[in-house]
Amino acid sequence: MDTPYDPLDYDNLAHSVVRALLATPPKELPPAESFIGSGVYALYYRGELPFYSRVAGRESDTPIYVGKAIPQGGRKGGTKKRSAEDRALYLRLRQHARSIEKVDNLTWGEFHCRHLVVVPVWINPAERFLLEHFRPIWNTVIDGFGNHDPGKGAPQYAPSTLGHRSSGKAMGCKVEGRGEFGAGRKAVS
Repeated sequence: MDTPYDPLDYDNLAHSVVRALLATPPKELPPAESFIGSGVYALYYRGELPFYSRVAGRESDTPIYVGKAIPQGGRKGGTKKRSAEDRALYLRLRQHARSIEKVDNLTWGEFHCRHLVVVPVWINPAERFLLEHFRPIWNTVIDGFGNHDPGKGAPQYAPSTLGHRSSGKAMGCKVEGRGEFGAGRKAVS
């Protein structure tokens, strides 16, 4: 006897999120037009750096990074009253473009993105599904790309690995006593 189809089964939910994201057309990074909403996104590299060759290309469906943007106040539970002006996802993509631009050997023109506006309660699971499905290099191998700047009060944290692979990332430049990566310091995770 066949197992009945359960649309809320973990694997079925994961596949539906992946399909929904891939069904969205790739856009430039950052998107040219502002939009409302929070949710998940994927960044794709189409440049020519040799160590990204396995994921690079205009037609690649393999993201180099996936992430989420929660509604303003979401980290503290303040999302019950959703604002019609919430542009968290758009602003997060703009933030990534600015971060990439601060790296010597990358430009935001070498990237495109896909994004999916998601009902807030499903944002964290949607991000997890995308991470598990794609295992993007900037999420799994190169730690620290999506981290927010820890600020001047956190000198014990090492710069992101991306800052070491591609010099010039602003967050890495603020850290005192750079030395060898990981030498007695915590990596930002």
